[in-house]
Amino acid sequence: MNPKRVYLAQTDTTVGFLSQDAARLAHIKGRAPTKPFLITVATLAQLKNFARIPAKHRKRVRHAKRTTFVYPNGQAVRYVGEGAHQKFLQKFGWMYSTSANPSGGEFDEAWARKQADVIVEDNRGFCEGRPSHIVKLGKVKKRKLR
Repeated sequence: MNPKRVYLAQTDTTVGFLSQDAARLAHIKGRAPTKPFLITVATLAQLKNFARIPAKHRKRVRHAKRTTFVYPNGQAVRYVGEGAHQKFLQKFGWMYSTSANPSGGEFDEAWARKQADVIVEDNRGFCEGRPSHIVKLGKVKKRKLR
């Protein structure tokens, strides 16, 4: 499995494109290449490579479900601790993640299938769910962004 390819998969929240190549994801979605993508990780050890979790928020991050945290260094990282999506991520360690739709558009399964290099479909199929919550963490405070 090549981490630079674009995978279409059902994530823990919604249908998404996953890759370690941010430029390809930006091109597919038609968005500015400077706009950052969130990062999904399968282990807390992998999360440590991207951001330091403020001590006050460690328990919150470890137990959160379907939540992306923006850390003080500006990185947006979501830890996926269980389920089929975590098993997929473990093969790569981490991946950039974005919804499987054109920037600002609605999900269209036929369009998404054409854009992806590899389609990862399991018994759940593809269903557009709610996106993850986004919470910005400070050293002491937290603020909900979405």
